[in-house]
Amino acid sequence: MKVVILAGGYGTRLAEETKIKPKPLVQIGGKPIIWHIIKIYSHYGIKDFVICLGYKGEILKKELEKLSITQNWNIKYINTGIKTMTGGRIKRIKQYLDNDKYFCLSYGDGLSDVNINKVIKFHIKNKKIATLTAVKYKNPKGILSINKKNNVTRLKEKPLEHINGGFFVLSRGIFKFLKNDRTIFENDCLPILSKKKQLMAYIHRGFWGCMDTLREKKELNKLWNSNKKLWKVWNE
Repeated sequence: MKVVILAGGYGTRLAEETKIKPKPLVQIGGKPIIWHIIKIYSHYGIKDFVICLGYKGEILKKELEKLSITQNWNIKYINTGIKTMTGGRIKRIKQYLDNDKYFCLSYGDGLSDVNINKVIKFHIKNKKIATLTAVKYKNPKGILSINKKNNVTRLKEKPLEHINGGFFVLSRGIFKFLKNDRTIFENDCLPILSKKKQLMAYIHRGFWGCMDTLREKKELNKLWNSNKKLWKVWNE
């Protein structure tokens, strides 16, 4: 199985950092946040990564290659365009998935101690096109309504209990819902899957944190430096 990481956005809400480097290279505990994400997945035995490059993609590739020298990761860096939307980026990497029936998808700015293997098993068991990790968060963004069978029934931008925490598992059927470079995965794809009852939520009650703002970056660094490395599931 492969992991696709969306790493091509501008990261405008972290402009203090992203003027000179792409958002996934912003450091947490002295390492780029994308390094932490890759470490999470590799802990669960997933070593093949497809990174969707865009804004300052060459810088990201150069820096991550330095950190990957001593790791047994297989990373493909794909230029998915500067202005391509999230759904368009996923569509562009279809050919790099080989014949895999399923693949993981992650944003380049989220950290969690979610058990990736359990999310994968949950996805395969339910036989739907998409599974997202639903988390509780004090500052809601993309809001989810989830029924008793863990089907996502509605997505909207108002405060509710759960939000989309990313850490997706997707089946190849997802590509039928990705039209072109302008397709926004969260707005154009997920709501349609929800209506068709093809979107499941794996509910995670442990740690989850994102790095959209400078404040959130400081919070994650504070956790790491105080030895509360809540997303550090790896041993080394």
